[in-house]
Amino acid sequence: MTTSDNWRKSSYSGGGDGNNCVEIATHPTHIAIRDSKAPARALLMLPTGAFSSFIEAVKIHPAATEFAGF
Repeated sequence: MTTSDNWRKSSYSGGGDGNNCVEIATHPTHIAIRDSKAPARALLMLPTGAFSSFIEAVKIHPAATEFAGF
């Protein structure tokens, strides 16, 4: 799977310098997620149809993102 270069930062970037967030890049078959503070590190790639479910799960269980290092 390749990832496009159209990374965009979350609108919920936090206060201050806005570095407390993730970025996403869309592709017809998947959505890639990366840490905006470490963009060269590992990506989380989800099938396009699973992205909404992932976001809803994070909203319900925000502690899961702390465990994952986001």
